[in-house]
Amino acid sequence: MNSMSAGSGTIPKSPRNVSTRGRLDDGAPNPVDVHVGGRMRLRRTLLGMSQEKLGEAIGLTFQQVQKYERGANRIGASRLFDLSRVLDVPISYFFDDMADQVQAQSPVNIIKGSAEPSETPAGFEPDPMMKRETLELVRAYYRVPEQQRRRIYDLIKSMALLAPLDD
Repeated sequence: MNSMSAGSGTIPKSPRNVSTRGRLDDGAPNPVDVHVGGRMRLRRTLLGMSQEKLGEAIGLTFQQVQKYERGANRIGASRLFDLSRVLDVPISYFFDDMADQVQAQSPVNIIKGSAEPSETPAGFEPDPMMKRETLELVRAYYRVPEQQRRRIYDLIKSMALLAPLDD
């Protein structure tokens, strides 16, 4: 008899259940996987590391790194451990700044009925740290000599203080 018989801890099928590969029923990647991949990309980019170099450091092709960064492939625990060491961040870094909407869209929450299916809420703005513009700005910022960089930093902070708050 199969050890995974009814009543042995299997998750009952529901219209919103996830596939065995961690994707949503519509084939979309798990939002948590997308977030973790985005954090991986952010850190790699902030370090000025190419996908090729990161792949070499952990024994992967750059194509696999791309898939992880898009959330197309899930990152296993041992791989996440390796990534945290190579990228010099704690494992918790990959889960930091996760929006409530992402947490709510996690399939386990959908199965339990505590969230709606994967829909972007009206007025939801993506995390600015995940935008290409932010990454390019940070790269350019660190190419500026340190003394000038400090002045730019002070200027931007003073401009932000004068900007009206969005409500």
